[in-house]
Amino acid sequence: MRNADPETQRRILNRLKRARGQLDGVIAAVENGGSCRDVVTQLAAVSTALDRAGFTIVSNAMKYCITDPEETAKVEDGLTTEELEKLFLALS
Repeated sequence: MRNADPETQRRILNRLKRARGQLDGVIAAVENGGSCRDVVTQLAAVSTALDRAGFTIVSNAMKYCITDPEETAKVEDGLTTEELEKLFLALS
């Protein structure tokens, strides 16, 4: 994430690491015969953490494109409005 400021990147990484830890919990619960309620609760937490990380990534890209569209066009992974829209919809 080239265009993310350090604080945004830190927040995204924290969410992804939290999701990884929660996914490890889901896997352990399934392997150890955990209750359906516990597995689904942990799985929902993983999903929420991933969604929030994704929305933060897309919103950061949108912010960057809006504030500096000329510079964004020069960046290798510069996204068009249509691409941002598709990414946003992919998360919903």
